[in-house]
Amino acid sequence: MVENSKLKVIFAIVKVEKASKVLEKAEEAGAEGGTIFYGRGKVKHNKKEFLGIPIEPRKEIMMVLIQEKYVDQVLQTIRQAGKLDKPGTGLAFVMDVDQVVGLTPYGVDGTNIEEF
Repeated sequence: MVENSKLKVIFAIVKVEKASKVLEKAEEAGAEGGTIFYGRGKVKHNKKEFLGIPIEPRKEIMMVLIQEKYVDQVLQTIRQAGKLDKPGTGLAFVMDVDQVVGLTPYGVDGTNIEEF
């Protein structure tokens, strides 16, 4: 278990079928990979309907565990690649990571995780 590490997790919610491309760009910016899962959005405004049936927009959620030193550049890349500056396209946020299990001892760049 890695404790008190300088790891962060970036969550990004993007339009469906966009996460793979956004994650690819994040990897180019320093991320070592990520996980994509699916969800659906629900907001009070902009409710859409089709033949009177409410449509809940599908979303893809990316979760990227990352070294703190790469957070700013990867987050900005996700913002640009996901076009998150445009309203209704999604959002991204960063959270601290206190403990991690199951992580390999060395990252892709050869950094010993215990040295964070």
